[in-house]
Amino acid sequence: MQVFDSIPPLKDHLHGIKSFGKRLGFVPTMGFLHEGHLSLIRASLERSDHTVVSIFVNPAQFAPHEDFADYPRDMGRDLGLLEREGVDTVFAPPGDALYPEAYATYVEVHELQNRLCGRSRPVFFRGVCTIVLKLLHIVSPHVAFFGQKDAQQAIIIRRMVKDLDLDVEIEVCPIVRDHNGLALSSRNSYFDLEQRRAALCLFRGLSRARTRIDAGERNAERLKQEIRAVIEAEPKARIDYVEIVDTSFLLPKSVVESGDLIAAAVYIDRIRLIDNIIV
Repeated sequence: MQVFDSIPPLKDHLHGIKSFGKRLGFVPTMGFLHEGHLSLIRASLERSDHTVVSIFVNPAQFAPHEDFADYPRDMGRDLGLLEREGVDTVFAPPGDALYPEAYATYVEVHELQNRLCGRSRPVFFRGVCTIVLKLLHIVSPHVAFFGQKDAQQAIIIRRMVKDLDLDVEIEVCPIVRDHNGLALSSRNSYFDLEQRRAALCLFRGLSRARTRIDAGERNAERLKQEIRAVIEAEPKARIDYVEIVDTSFLLPKSVVESGDLIAAAVYIDRIRLIDNIIV
């Protein structure tokens, strides 16, 4: 496994790999890896000849009051996991490699970035799109892997790739959950035992909706009320949003159809978590 912290030698290295006709897979991460990340890496290892993983906590997607400084980091542990999985190349740059002094260019996907999570995190998707576009340009992979847990992010990235005619395939892999159903996230490390127990209300609410849909319910408002009722029964939980939307424009649905996205964001005390299901 080769590790790079600057752009020119990484690009030279990957150009050499691609010159031999190798299919390049890419998994962008912010580190503090868990089984969700590893599932994406394993998908790349299976579907590519050479797998690149980036580790970079992107300051552009954090608002000033958010947890950039406290976001969990453990580079030594992450590199050990990546080597054990058989990753070929790691890109782990310092902040000024990607955002040098006087940096002034950002990428936005209008409308989509303002819905769901974008309402409470207005700078988030601008930061995500900017860093993903930069990384796709630097790595120039044939295929890049993202997780379904970040469903809105995946939809926005696919739109950006389509709109900008980028020559990369975007693969979205299933959510990985713990044995209780909690979607894995690096921020889960913030939870104490009581908060982790409380956090399960989100998955229980989504599961209630799935059960009602399986029983024939198609009214979106009634389904959202069912989800809210489950979450609101947890004293530590505060709902950010519960929405049922299409997966093209993230517009609200009144009648639920196959392929629609049921997405929710909840605060457990001050810790925000997201989850979703596809109908």
